[in-house]
Amino acid sequence: MNATLGFEQLAKLTDMPSKSLHRMLSPKGNPSMDNLAAIFGALRKRLKVGIKAQTVDLRKVALCDRGALGV
Repeated sequence: MNATLGFEQLAKLTDMPSKSLHRMLSPKGNPSMDNLAAIFGALRKRLKVGIKAQTVDLRKVALCDRGALGV
C-alpha cells in the first residue's frame, strides 16, 4: 500500500483517519466491505485502473480438483 499511495493520502481520499486505515489493513484487521470499497475506489482513481470482480462456483472447483487428483 505504501509504495503506491501513502496512508495519509489514502486517509484524505477515503475520509478515514490514517490510524483506522492502519488498523483495518493490519494482519489482525477486519475491514468492512464499505471500507474496502472506499479503499479500492481511491486506488482505482489514483492508478487510473479498473477493478473487475467475478464469482467462482466452489462446487465446480472442488470437482475439478478431485478429477486432477484421480479421486
